[in-house]
Amino acid sequence: MSESSSGTTVSGEDEVVDLCRDLIRIDTSNYGDHSGPGERAAAEYVAEKLAEVGLEPRIFESHPGRASTVARIEGEDPSRPALLIHGHTDVVPANADDWTHHPFSGEVADGCVWGRGAVDMKDMDAMTLAVVRDRLRSGRKPPRDIVLAFLADEEAGGTYGARFLVDKHPDLFEGVTEAISEVGGFSYTVNENLRLYLVETAEKGINWMRLTVEGTAGHGSMISKDNAVTELCEAVARLGRHKWPVRVTKSVRSFLDELSDAFGFTVDPDDMEATLVRLGGIAKMIGATLNNSAAPTMLGAGYKVNVIPGEAVAHVDGRFLPGYEEEFLSEVDRLLGPRVKRETVKRDKALETSFDGALVEAMQNALSAEDPIARAVPYMLSGGTDAKSFDDLGIRGFGFAPLKLPPELDFAGMFHGVDERVPVDGLQFGVRVLDRFIDHS
Repeated sequence: MSESSSGTTVSGEDEVVDLCRDLIRIDTSNYGDHSGPGERAAAEYVAEKLAEVGLEPRIFESHPGRASTVARIEGEDPSRPALLIHGHTDVVPANADDWTHHPFSGEVADGCVWGRGAVDMKDMDAMTLAVVRDRLRSGRKPPRDIVLAFLADEEAGGTYGARFLVDKHPDLFEGVTEAISEVGGFSYTVNENLRLYLVETAEKGINWMRLTVEGTAGHGSMISKDNAVTELCEAVARLGRHKWPVRVTKSVRSFLDELSDAFGFTVDPDDMEATLVRLGGIAKMIGATLNNSAAPTMLGAGYKVNVIPGEAVAHVDGRFLPGYEEEFLSEVDRLLGPRVKRETVKRDKALETSFDGALVEAMQNALSAEDPIARAVPYMLSGGTDAKSFDDLGIRGFGFAPLKLPPELDFAGMFHGVDERVPVDGLQFGVRVLDRFIDHS
């Protein structure tokens, strides 16, 4: 804690809600192209907040409006490997008519901050800013150098954010060996004596693909045995309905073992229905980590109702488990058949690291200090994050954005969902945990 310029005492807990609200009010919707507002305004806001406490942040613009902010904090022992704390400032779009409170209002209601990005991931951005500002105002150096990165474009794969910085400015991350970021450290209450905090140690790989079938164009009134639409729809249906086999990776095995211990019965990965029912809101997130997946998401063909088109196109969101990319692609091609041309639109690796080491101990100790019934456990994220880009620099990444959540909150459903919100006391809890974590990292 320290004093502001007005003489009032300010702490990270005091600031975090306002910081989160300010960030939410900056519309950084990412439409997957350059039609949105971009992240420049958010990058400038973050840079201003860091400069106010003595840092020298740099803004990197990879394309007009697509900007990221990076700063380095000198630690007590600069000879030690550095820690990266990264977050993205872009968000997925939102339709205001669907929301209880406007998605870019940063409204505080029912004990929560509401808005697009409240959990994905302007909450962690705000917690990071709050902790860093408090520590620098009060002259508390971290034990080692910390690199802060507030990134553009994560919601569309990171091309204009993390990927750009890793490829064009790797010197920014000199000496960094470990990192923390989003979608981990959130609580799942088992009972009054145990609360699990899921730390991300793995994430599925991405293969977004474009499927094309060429057929014979003709008049819609004629019978066609070479209809591209029919051929494509049958292939897409086979792919979309396919039941992928269960494949238990190291992180998933560890998580299932923790569940078995928590619930007092053996969790069988080949018969997960009963277990997933008991998991409540996080069931979908966990269920998607047991196998590869391929979800058809877009279809397109034709230009007039009475014309059989010569081409039909579909897009599929493919996700593969660590170690199973080759099996995934082989099965996709088998299901599609020889008539379908498959092209990769975007591909990124799967990641998996072990749940051990001093950084993991620092997470557990920081959580336990603020929540005596906390137990940190590893899990796999079914989606992907900017950790994939930083892995190319040899940086070991974890998802650790600590939040203690009420059991009734459907946290997993908040991601990209309607009425996204984060509890005020959850943000303040996260500030305390991150501050302790940095002390022992």
